[in-house]
Amino acid sequence: MSVPAFSDIAKPANDLLNKDFYHLSASTFEFKDTAPNGVAFKVTGKSSHEKATSAAVSYQPLPVPCRAVADMTADFPVQIEGKYNDKPTGTAPQPRNAFDGARRSKPRPPPPRPSSPLSQPLATTIVVSRILGPGSGWPLGFAMILAPGLNHPDGYRQLLMFYHRAGLTLTQTWNTANALDTKLEVNDTLAQGLKLEGLFNFLPATAAKGAKFNLHFKQPGFHGRAFFDLLKGPTANVDAVVGHEGFLAGASAGYDVNKAALTAYSAAVGYAAPQYSAAITASDNLSVFAASYYHKVNSQVEAGAKATWNSKTGNTVGLEVASKYRIDPVSFAKFKVNDRGIAALAYNVLLREGVTLGVGGSFDTQKLDQATHKIGVSFTFEA
Repeated sequence: MSVPAFSDIAKPANDLLNKDFYHLSASTFEFKDTAPNGVAFKVTGKSSHEKATSAAVSYQPLPVPCRAVADMTADFPVQIEGKYNDKPTGTAPQPRNAFDGARRSKPRPPPPRPSSPLSQPLATTIVVSRILGPGSGWPLGFAMILAPGLNHPDGYRQLLMFYHRAGLTLTQTWNTANALDTKLEVNDTLAQGLKLEGLFNFLPATAAKGAKFNLHFKQPGFHGRAFFDLLKGPTANVDAVVGHEGFLAGASAGYDVNKAALTAYSAAVGYAAPQYSAAITASDNLSVFAASYYHKVNSQVEAGAKATWNSKTGNTVGLEVASKYRIDPVSFAKFKVNDRGIAALAYNVLLREGVTLGVGGSFDTQKLDQATHKIGVSFTFEA
């Protein structure tokens, strides 16, 4: 099994406990589509329980009594996202070595024009072979041409740089808060397992800007990440995980350049197998401890549990237990309950190709007679 990122050491249990429960929002709509030219579009909208239908109270002087008026104006945030992936369009023939590639695809100078001194006969041409290039496994290659002329002392000089396997992904996002986000990704291009990300955002209303740079490096027994916020701080957050035969160990740290001090640090250990996994994490400067367990009983049943203890707040231990049952190939149901008596149910079904419905509810079993329960529904359309 591949080594996960630091935040994903306990991912199987966390996904079972948190994903596909639809009561968190009153309604959620998501639409996905991909154009023939590879541009992907996604439109999402959520209506929260607090703001979907708010209450406004208007007061008038006596003798007219005060009255409550329902305000049906809903706060429904919408986000529109477009994504373009510039995938490689072909594979060039691989040379036997880096120098052989230069002989096969020797760059040629442009054709001489009558008004140019290069129209004079050339005595010799010196070509410096490619450095790096596809023959050595790198997408960047360099070549130089030196052609001194008989009748012109400067001759002709040319420096070329070759770039292969672009694989660039561009994601543009706009939402109703009028925030513009741009994300550039280059994956497995400069080196195998290396992913570079550039994230830029702009808020026209306040002229606020943001620039971040992320680095991911993954190998069979190692997974490291670095996140840099270039305009705030600057700050850096780095984490790394090493693994061997299912055993995992990782740590993370945050650093503020202006303060010249660590701002946060965490650690985690775990074990992952195809059918089950377990993890122990210590976050928030090693003050919040969590132990989680996930077990895939069979192809239909999954179960998991998580215990959390915050050393700063007391000796109370929070406990969550969840289970997932796949009813048939197109539908499943989930259930979870915590130590405070909050139970949640969810049902997901594929109505037809590209249309998914999710329904969920959260119930306070200790206050069944009170209006503390939440119901949510989710629609996903994918073309």
